[in-house]
Amino acid sequence: MKDKIKNVVIAGGGTAGWMAAAAFAKLIGKNLNITLVESDEISTVGVGEATIPPIKTFHKLLGINEQEIMRATNATFKLGIEFENWGLQNSKYIHSFGATGKECWAGEFHHFWLHGLRKGIKADFGDYCYELQAAKANKFALLNNTPINYAYHLDATLYAKYLRKFSENLGVTRLEGKIQQVNKDSKTGNISSLTLASGQVVEGDFFIDCTGFRGLLIEQALHTGFDHWSHWLPCDSAVAVQTKTVSAPKPYTRAIAHNSGWQWQIPLQNRVGNGLVFCSKYCSDEEAIATLKQNIEGEMITEPRVIKFNTGRRRKGWNKNCVALGLSSGFIEPLESTSIHLIMSGVIRLLRLFPFEGICQSTIDEYNSKLDSELNAVRDFIVLHYKTTEREDTDFWLHCKTMEIPPSLQHKIKLFKETGRVFLDDGDIFRVDSWTQVLIGQGIIPEQYHTIAEVMNDKELEHFMHSMKNSIANAVEKLPSHAEFLDKYCKA
Repeated sequence: MKDKIKNVVIAGGGTAGWMAAAAFAKLIGKNLNITLVESDEISTVGVGEATIPPIKTFHKLLGINEQEIMRATNATFKLGIEFENWGLQNSKYIHSFGATGKECWAGEFHHFWLHGLRKGIKADFGDYCYELQAAKANKFALLNNTPINYAYHLDATLYAKYLRKFSENLGVTRLEGKIQQVNKDSKTGNISSLTLASGQVVEGDFFIDCTGFRGLLIEQALHTGFDHWSHWLPCDSAVAVQTKTVSAPKPYTRAIAHNSGWQWQIPLQNRVGNGLVFCSKYCSDEEAIATLKQNIEGEMITEPRVIKFNTGRRRKGWNKNCVALGLSSGFIEPLESTSIHLIMSGVIRLLRLFPFEGICQSTIDEYNSKLDSELNAVRDFIVLHYKTTEREDTDFWLHCKTMEIPPSLQHKIKLFKETGRVFLDDGDIFRVDSWTQVLIGQGIIPEQYHTIAEVMNDKELEHFMHSMKNSIANAVEKLPSHAEFLDKYCKA
């Protein structure tokens, strides 16, 4: 007979630990005892400051008030990411969270846009996206008559602090202390308890590993194994620094390509988060720090901190009676702000499959299969940005342009280039709009498009395209600035 699961132990705090604790306590906590073990002495990475739109759904599920959490985390709104110097030097495009144009049953809007180009309607693809135009104009508002798709820039340390208070109010027990040893059952190999440095033993039926890159439970105790993705994602280091605000916060993240990697710029209400992601084969830590310092605005609040990482993932997200979340489960790349999202989707998947009556192999297999699909899709989307560069001006970019890529991505790029079609995989968290904005932004213009775009005559097509572009421009014109809206809505 299987043992029922009653005691859940979360090893590690930070964003991953407290997101798991908050969701478990709020949604299924009545049936469980939840304990989170963390040490004040162990610092979290804490630079994950950008999110993608599904985080709003997570907060709704938990009944968290948007204005309250935005105030508590010095948050700003995020409509997308601006990519600079990625396709070519001095090129620029925005991958926004909005839908572009209008689609029909046979094909997405980009087929109509491509047909329009052929007919001499020379407008940017992004002109037909409300969120993208609002981002460019530094404007934002929440209006009943005009829905807008957005995420947040937030202080990850304050976010974990907020969720800690939220979780403790719901009965989660927090234990302070370093984990000295992970103890396993000699018969099953399952984790049975954690011994803390104080000598205290924390027993549990189910364990969630949020111990960061170290993977104390999933790797050091259960030897799950790690698949490296550095042959597709060459960056293995980052240097991060916070600076004082010198201008109104933009409602988007900036991702600026440099010689051996790229720089992020994330505006919060009270400061700016900056970092340089780079490949140590082409750039030393000292060079990276110097490059970042030369390219930041405003006085530094913190000293530059170098973070080393391996791109890749654990072979299993769920092994025996342990699930890894956050950095302990692997790390893809900060480029499209997927880290917090992957924690959230892991938590939701685990809640849906939670083995109250005891663990079955079929449950573990289902969790891992869905995780595989999701991670592979995210990986492909991020590799896409590197691979489709036209840059050959440095060894790093030449490597990215000529490197081998996963067959699944090779097929997606080829299909789009030759036919203009994009089909999503089961695990894709990015919609067709995201793929087309990045592919076109990186300079890939399809050789053909769906003939459904030719159903309108030239006059109808022109009217259709112009009226859509103009209505977006008029709607954006009426919006307040992002800074004005923040002041009214959620000033910290």
